[in-house]
Amino acid sequence: MRIEVEKKLPPNFENDVSQKTVGFIVNPIAGMGGAVGLKGTDGKAILERAITLGAKPIAPARAKSFLSELKPFKGRIRLIVGSGGMGEDEARDCGFAFTVLGKRKKETTADDTMEAARRIKEAGVDLFVFCGGDGTARDVLNVVDTNLPVLGVPTGVKMHSAVFAVGPMAAARIAMEFLWEELPLREAEVMDVDEEAFRKGRVSARLYGYVLTPYEPSLIQGVKMASPMTESEMRNQAAIAIYIIENMKPEVVYIIGPGTTTRTIGDLLDEKKTLLGVDLFCNKKLIANDVNEKQILEKVKGKTAQIIVTPIGGQGFIFGRGNQQISPEVIRIVGRDNIVVIAAEGKLRSLKSLRVDTGDPSIDDALRGYIKVITDYKTERRMRVE
Repeated sequence: MRIEVEKKLPPNFENDVSQKTVGFIVNPIAGMGGAVGLKGTDGKAILERAITLGAKPIAPARAKSFLSELKPFKGRIRLIVGSGGMGEDEARDCGFAFTVLGKRKKETTADDTMEAARRIKEAGVDLFVFCGGDGTARDVLNVVDTNLPVLGVPTGVKMHSAVFAVGPMAAARIAMEFLWEELPLREAEVMDVDEEAFRKGRVSARLYGYVLTPYEPSLIQGVKMASPMTESEMRNQAAIAIYIIENMKPEVVYIIGPGTTTRTIGDLLDEKKTLLGVDLFCNKKLIANDVNEKQILEKVKGKTAQIIVTPIGGQGFIFGRGNQQISPEVIRIVGRDNIVVIAAEGKLRSLKSLRVDTGDPSIDDALRGYIKVITDYKTERRMRVE
C-alpha cells in the first residue's frame, strides 16, 4: 500500500513545536543511465552517451516526490539546499523555506556534491537527505563520515548501499519519524561497484565506509547481496530455467531481466544472455541483448510479451533497481498478468516480501499485492509485493 506520511504522525510531533533543519542535496544526473541500459552515469563521457541515447533526468521528480510528502508540515521544516537543480529548484517548487548553498551551475559534478555536503555539515543540520545513487552516497560519505545523520532517497541505478529508503515516500516517512525522535540511528554500509566492469558483466563491489542512518527496517533497503552459488543453488536455478523454457510460447517476446537465475535460461537455450543486462528472446532464440527501454518498446510493439525477473538478493526489488530498462511504460504495455518472477529458495529465505520502486506511483500500486514466484520445477509460492 502507498505510504502516507500525514496519516502516521510521530507521537512527539504535536508536543515538540520546534522547527527542524534538514540538509537537502539532489544529484540531477543520478539514474539517467538506467532506462537507456548504461548501468550508471559515472563520468562525463557516459553521461553524454546517455543523453545521446535519449536519457531523461529522473532525480528531480523523485526529489519532489519526497518533498511533496512533507508539504503539510513545511512550516516545521527548514531546508538548507544545494543550488539550482541540486535542491533549490525542487524546494521552491514544493513551497519550502530554504537557504541556498553555492551558486547555480548548468552542469554539476561530484565536487559540487561534496562542497554542498561540506557546507551542510558546517551548518549542523538535524538530518542530511540526499537524492542520488551509490556514487552520490560515496561523495556524501567522503565529507560527512559519521558526523551527521544521513538518509538517501534512491534515484540511481546500482543501489548497493544500505543508506537508502526503499522509495521517496518511505524516505519522507523515515525523516518525519526521525526528526521527532522516534527512530534510532545505525551505521549503514556505503557500497559501490566499478561501473566499467559492471557494463562488461562483472560485479566488482566494494565497501567504502559507513554513515549514520535512521533505522526503520521495513522502510530502509538492505545491502545488496549475491546469491550463494552452491551446487544445490545451481541445480535449483537449472530446474527453474527448464520449467520456464518448457512453458515458452511461440511468437511471444520474453523480456528477461538481469541475474544469475535468469541467465541460466539463456545458458540452457545455448544463447549468450547478459548477466547484468536485459535481453529479449522469441521462439527460444536470443533476438536482442543488453537492450534499453526504447529497444524493448520497439520489439514488443503489436506483439504479446512477458517479463521475467528475479528479485535482488537481500533487498527483494523486482523492479526499480538495476533493471530500469523495464520501465513503467514497458510494464504498462506488457501488463501485470504477464510478469513472471523466478527465484531460488535460498534467495527467498532472506526475504519477507518483494518490492517495487519504478518511479511511477500508479504502476507501483498496480504491482502491489500477491504474486506467484517460481522457485523450482513446477513449484510456485505466493509472495507479497510492497
